[in-house]
Amino acid sequence: MTSVRTVGSTLPSIRVAAELARQELLRRELAECQLLAGIWCHGFTVAQLRSIRATLPPTARLVVAKNSDVAAAVAGTRWEAVRPFASGMNAWLFVRSDEIPPALRPYRDFQKEWKLQLNDFTGAVFEGRLYGPDDFAQLEAMPTRVQSYQYLLGCLQMPAVSVLAALRARQEAMAQPPPAEEPAPAADK
Repeated sequence: MTSVRTVGSTLPSIRVAAELARQELLRRELAECQLLAGIWCHGFTVAQLRSIRATLPPTARLVVAKNSDVAAAVAGTRWEAVRPFASGMNAWLFVRSDEIPPALRPYRDFQKEWKLQLNDFTGAVFEGRLYGPDDFAQLEAMPTRVQSYQYLLGCLQMPAVSVLAALRARQEAMAQPPPAEEPAPAADK
């Protein structure tokens, strides 16, 4: 038998090549990512994972990956804070927009539907900050982009409305004729 690889070959083994390819796929996901969250998925069936994936918005992707591959992919990046959560049975939620609550809501709905309170988020990194399992309420309560724009527009609009109201009141006051003066009563002599 002859081997394709020689002793001094620089080609990686098939196993190492597959591992590097998986890590590269994860790095590509991370490149466009705004939030990376780990989900404890012990005991999930393939049908359940498909159900979750089907309800996620187009800007979110659920990936089941080896924790060692995730740890290697986040090494030296802004996502490195998630490494402590890369243990156990995890699925990883990659969110590629800043619309965080709509991306987390489908999993919460799935938890309620299947009564899986123990299968919760293990942690997340958003804008360089690490969120533990108890901090997800903050992420889920964040305003969406539309709500933020509405608030900002309201803040910008209120001073202009106030100035216009003052100018309109001044204009109306100037447009009214002054009240006619009543003649003073004649003084008795």
